[in-house]
Amino acid sequence: MDKHSEMYKAGLLLHGHKCPAMPMGLKAGEAALEALGVERSTDGQLTALVEIDSEHCGTCYADGVMMMTGCTFGKGNIRKLGYGKFALTLIDNKTGRSVRIVTRNEATRRNQESEFIQFRKKGVPASKIDPALAETMVDFVLAAATEDLFIVEAVKEIKLSPGRPHDFNTQVCTECGEIMVERYARVKNGKVVCIPCGDKN
Repeated sequence: MDKHSEMYKAGLLLHGHKCPAMPMGLKAGEAALEALGVERSTDGQLTALVEIDSEHCGTCYADGVMMMTGCTFGKGNIRKLGYGKFALTLIDNKTGRSVRIVTRNEATRRNQESEFIQFRKKGVPASKIDPALAETMVDFVLAAATEDLFIVEAVKEIKLSPGRPHDFNTQVCTECGEIMVERYARVKNGKVVCIPCGDKN
């Protein structure tokens, strides 16, 4: 993969700025798809479990995973585990086969020592840093062999609790007038309300 690849260009468009973590997520997703021998998820064929949390460096990784695997928050087939690690478990929902892809310490350290990350540590938003400072890292990540970036664990069986089917029935909240999916409706003082209106005193 390189910067001319359609997947990288699409990932960059989705993500909004140049950095090493988004392409790392792309490559992790690619390694997981290859290990399982499956195609990108167009519906809910796969589930991605990313071990990042919300407030640590490199959360951009998740955008790369979403782009490559097709597991998205809109489809409901990606979950954030909150472990603060750069790792991905991809599950084939039909067979229960899964693989965990862990970013090698050396690859993470290499990115952390870059000038780009030094600016990020000072609180400079990634979009405000000269994109040229990310070029070397992005080129390295995109060109690197899977084994140089990741530990690909053995494929194994995993059991996920089945999710609930999508609910297409709706109700209108009697307080705010906004429509909601029916299963989230509450009754307050004998009236059907949404969760936020139900929580108001």
